[in-house]
Amino acid sequence: MKPYKVIALAAIIGLTSCKKDVKPEITTEDTKTTEIEAPRKTPLEIVPIEHATLSIEFGEDIIYIDPVGDFKTKNLNMSPSYILITDIHPDHLSLKTLESFNLKGTKIIAPEAVKEQLSKQLASQTIVLKNGEIQETKNFSVEAVPMYNLREEALQYHPKGRGNGYILTLGDQRIYISGDTEDIPEMRALKNIDKAFICMNLPYTMTVKSAADAVLEFAPTEVYPYHYRGTEGLSDVNLFKTIVLENNRGIEVIQWDWYKSNE
Repeated sequence: MKPYKVIALAAIIGLTSCKKDVKPEITTEDTKTTEIEAPRKTPLEIVPIEHATLSIEFGEDIIYIDPVGDFKTKNLNMSPSYILITDIHPDHLSLKTLESFNLKGTKIIAPEAVKEQLSKQLASQTIVLKNGEIQETKNFSVEAVPMYNLREEALQYHPKGRGNGYILTLGDQRIYISGDTEDIPEMRALKNIDKAFICMNLPYTMTVKSAADAVLEFAPTEVYPYHYRGTEGLSDVNLFKTIVLENNRGIEVIQWDWYKSNE
């Protein structure tokens, strides 16, 4: 074989080998992406009314806690979705206030002792919860928790098992309403509370220091002193705040004025 033929053959083999190593180019179509909108949080608003009375608005639901007083003159909604009542005393249960509302479609959640005080019509709209029971509604849940006195001289005011504190789970928020209680073990054992409304008035509930000590134990994200008018006037909520913050700066103490009508 002549030399030039060998060279030509080698060139052909080389070209063939190169072609085997070349990978075909892969062409893909443009990928269309769709933005998924994050679910919107249901709006939550809490409004202090007076002493032990507050309003919670959660989406379309209006929830009144221990409604007492003249709601109409305060331009408050007269058709609540739910009413939660903690106990039988007049700073928590007012038949006059209840009867002033348009209660068509309203559900009342209360302990048995409260239901016994209601008219036949109101009683028919009442869901009774005992300590430890839970009521699920369409948009939130309500858990009844104990509230009672510990001091011997105060046992006459709030015996164990009669009244309810409440934990409301509204979306991702857990809200604790203490009702009339001392710093009982059940309060100290609470977990994952976002907002806590804590009473502190003598002789009926507990001292400022007891309230602060209990709060430091279960460590809510936010704490709201409420129900702090006793026989000797208003409790020292500034002292409460000082004690809490000196021991746990992670708890936010929010002070609302619950007694503007007394000024």
